[in-house]
Amino acid sequence: MKKLLIIIILLLLVIIMVVTRPSKAAHKEAMMEAVKEFVNDEADSLGLGDNVLTDLGKGIVNKTIEKGLNMKLEMHDYLIFNTTYVKLKGEEQMLSVGLLGHVFTFDSQMLREKLEEAANEKALIKQNERELRELEKEKKKREKELAKERRRAEKDSIRAAKREAKERRRAEKDSIREAKRLEREAQEQ
Repeated sequence: MKKLLIIIILLLLVIIMVVTRPSKAAHKEAMMEAVKEFVNDEADSLGLGDNVLTDLGKGIVNKTIEKGLNMKLEMHDYLIFNTTYVKLKGEEQMLSVGLLGHVFTFDSQMLREKLEEAANEKALIKQNERELRELEKEKKKREKELAKERRRAEKDSIRAAKREAKERRRAEKDSIREAKRLEREAQEQ
């Protein structure tokens, strides 16, 4: 009888756990509350106070993180509980665990680390994009310089060809004049 009672209680507990698993939206909402709390604590620790600009900055940070969560948040369901992850640097990083209708999120230190990792990753991506743009600009600049040098070389070769042609014509004229002069001299004698 005790075994049957234990099995029934365990079965009821499992059913309750399955039914009360939080949804992805509940995970996101709990994480955004933790993010808002973290952002407020950071603003207070930096001495930014409460003003319109601080509130605007907080709103921008919160919206940016929320958009990031919407794009990268993945949920793993384990029947009696679930977890959420985001992929950072190719690795899955667990953000929360949902159990019995409650979402347990990371502490503020872990949040700080994850946000710094994401910011560093974003900064690295921006730096790589900047470097790539600079390399492309440098490549275009080199291509322009090479094209300019080619045009200059073509102009130089055209000038040289014109000079040679002019010199040939001058030499021909000189030889014709010389031949005429020699012919006159021969006639005069």
